[in-house]
Amino acid sequence: MKLTVVGGGSTYTSELVDGFARLRDTLPIEELVLVDPAAERLELVGGLARRIFARQGHPGRIVTTADLDAGVADADAVLLQLRVGGQAARERDETWPLECGCVGQETTGAGGLAKALRTVPVVLDIAERVRRTNPDAWIIDFTNPVGIVTRALLKAGHKAIGLCNVAIGLQRKFANLLGVTPAEVHLDHVGLNHLTWETGVRLGGPAGENVLAKLLTDHSGTIAADLRLPRPLLDCLGVVPSYYLRYFYAHDEVVRELRTKPSRAAEVASMERELLQMYADPALDEKPALLAKRGGAYYSEAAVDLAASLLGSGGSTYQVVNTYNHGTLPFLPADAVIEVQASVSGLGAAPLPVPSVDPLYAGLMANVTAYEDLALDAALRGGRDRVFRALLAHPLIGQYEYADALTDKLIAHNREHLAWA
Repeated sequence: MKLTVVGGGSTYTSELVDGFARLRDTLPIEELVLVDPAAERLELVGGLARRIFARQGHPGRIVTTADLDAGVADADAVLLQLRVGGQAARERDETWPLECGCVGQETTGAGGLAKALRTVPVVLDIAERVRRTNPDAWIIDFTNPVGIVTRALLKAGHKAIGLCNVAIGLQRKFANLLGVTPAEVHLDHVGLNHLTWETGVRLGGPAGENVLAKLLTDHSGTIAADLRLPRPLLDCLGVVPSYYLRYFYAHDEVVRELRTKPSRAAEVASMERELLQMYADPALDEKPALLAKRGGAYYSEAAVDLAASLLGSGGSTYQVVNTYNHGTLPFLPADAVIEVQASVSGLGAAPLPVPSVDPLYAGLMANVTAYEDLALDAALRGGRDRVFRALLAHPLIGQYEYADALTDKLIAHNREHLAWA
């Protein structure tokens, strides 16, 4: 089995490689190819990857290359984890929206739209080259904004599926609170990427006992503190929102916070510099503890399970993925990309049935889906008017004065990545 990681020079890669090494019986990789144009970073990451494999006795071969076409040739799956514009672009995404009193964040709001506009054309070009070179390969997208990028891939006819680590992180946290193994916890996870709610926590599988009410009764204070949301809100909702919902439920509070501290991008850039220094140490043969603060916890476990199920080598039967709606949520278009539990096999993902969704969050899903439709149109066709329409539709923006000012700022800060600007 050959698996290719595009964006293999990312510091995330050692988390991924650690999972591949530990879970080699689930996903028996014979060749792992790391593709990245940043030669210096790629060499550091590739060196550590080989040492991790060697330490854990993995017999697989690790190849590093800047040649995308060669890297994806004959691959069974291609995993995308790239950041167009790097941390410098992320830094801008997290700062210029604050000038208009709107949240600055890399995957939602105006910053999220900027990332989508930079990313979608690049990902589609990569996917088309994968299709020309290797039309049978699965494309697994971990590149944010995952929902919009996955929708772009699916609309272009690619064998694609989106992956996020939010659900697996919550699964691990709930298992710890309940005193059970993660494998025993099945989430009724519903929503869009980075806009999700856990409407049930079941023991043993989709038909298992729903212990969400008990979880909230016994641990709502802990969960609320972890989400940085007030406990009475959690009690009112009766479900567990993802931490991204804080940008919606406490927008102005978040803006005030973001204006008084360094950006997350600056923190991550500092961590990346330190991590790359660690990776250069020839004695390091495991992922460093610092990587846990970088983000992407449990990413490797989720990626291994998903790839194993798609490629028929095992893995979990049910997984949270990003895929077409196709009637699963009847209040959304069929071609909306939703993030839900699905049965995953070599044929792809088949979402599990979802009970009726409370209007409290169904309405927000519908609003953000409409924004994502306009965002994808702007990413595919460009133009100031399309950017403005997407921003006007976003529930975190909405007012025409903000949308107008943010449109100009977005274009000014991203002109080098926008072919039409």
